[in-house]
Amino acid sequence: MKICFATNNAHKIEEVKAALGEKYQIVSLSEIGCQEELPETGNTLEYNAFQKARYVKDNYGVDCFADDTGLEVIALNGAPGVYSGRYAGETRSDQRNMDLLLENLKGIKSREARFRTVIALILEGKEYQFEGIAEGEILEERVGEKGFGYDPVFRPLGYDRTFAELSMVEKNEISHRGKAVKALIDFLNQGKF
Repeated sequence: MKICFATNNAHKIEEVKAALGEKYQIVSLSEIGCQEELPETGNTLEYNAFQKARYVKDNYGVDCFADDTGLEVIALNGAPGVYSGRYAGETRSDQRNMDLLLENLKGIKSREARFRTVIALILEGKEYQFEGIAEGEILEERVGEKGFGYDPVFRPLGYDRTFAELSMVEKNEISHRGKAVKALIDFLNQGKF
């Protein structure tokens, strides 16, 4: 059974392929001929994930799953949330997004936050949703060289290191994306759809 993962991130594709084995043929956007930017116009992670999956299904006729992820900071009423990747606006980059986040949290003691990933799956005409959450806190400065995005300022609950200090294997065990992907894989491996 062929399913498109609505990404061209080779690492994400390989991770899912390895977990699913030979039962499914997981293909990237480029492998189905999709070169355009997928729409993400919603104000929730759920909306964006389903919008991307539906776009692929409607335009390419392939069963598909798509994800969207956001960092939700309690003291900032859930911001940056769905806008995490473009938090700093037109001049956004991982560094500028983190700079703005740290600036907005300056002087705030309560720094609880969570990463949340939502995966939308369209399979054989039905829609399914999976979620993964990693609770933690935002540090006052960057620590660590690994990872991407907000990893250098996010310390997961129960750890004394940031996501940017953990190995990929350690991070995948506890990360929001890792948990959401595991839920998706468990569902597909059960074959009860």
